[in-house]
Amino acid sequence: MLAINNVQDHLHLLFGLNPRQSISEIMRMIKSDSSEWINKEKLTRNKFQWQEGYGAFSHSRSQVSQVASYIANQQEHHKKVTFLNEYQKILSDLEIEYDERYIFQPPI
Repeated sequence: MLAINNVQDHLHLLFGLNPRQSISEIMRMIKSDSSEWINKEKLTRNKFQWQEGYGAFSHSRSQVSQVASYIANQQEHHKKVTFLNEYQKILSDLEIEYDERYIFQPPI
């Protein structure tokens, strides 16, 4: 794990990926193990569960410190732009097609 930080409605992780592991398998383990721990420790009033899906982006080794800094500054950053707006802009900028039905939904 190279960097981790959260705000109210999402979490950022930066980690090195072993070429023999898939992102989907790592995310399944992270979500499963963390949900189990959060519920076991009773860290929320209600049963905790992650929203379906996740976003994953790759970065070159030369960008690690820049991405880690971005992650460390999430609380300040999201005072200026919402996660949903930023995420949609990233997808647009990278010309990634997506279906609105499967995009991040803010908590109710």
